[in-house]
Amino acid sequence: MKIQDAVLKESIYVVVSTAIGVIIMILCFAIGKHLEPALIPFNFKVIAGGIVGGLIAAGNFFWMALTVQKVVSIENDDRARKTMALSYRYRTLTQLLWVVLAIFLPVFNAAAGIIPLFIPSLTIKFRGILSARKGGKKLNGF
Repeated sequence: MKIQDAVLKESIYVVVSTAIGVIIMILCFAIGKHLEPALIPFNFKVIAGGIVGGLIAAGNFFWMALTVQKVVSIENDDRARKTMALSYRYRTLTQLLWVVLAIFLPVFNAAAGIIPLFIPSLTIKFRGILSARKGGKKLNGF
């Protein structure tokens, strides 16, 4: 299956915005460690959790985008609906598995692993708000 240009552009946007969000999160942990050393951790676990969480979040979006691309070409509405539902179920289970691993594996900081899962949704919504304020024009070619 060839990846459509729109899927590729949106996926790149999500990967870049998620990476920026993870970097900001890691910086917040580092600053927090200096402000409240006893309360806020900052070590390799934070970085590992952020990186893997960001990869899971961006991968989940890309998987969804590919599924939507595939579903659009399916003519049978019932089959299309089932394909989308199955993808949603597996993507949700993947994220749930990651949350469990982030909590229980000692190599990850749980908060740093879970926070990135929210970044793609937040950046997409933020971009939509900015776009609406600009009169509905697309921003940066997206």
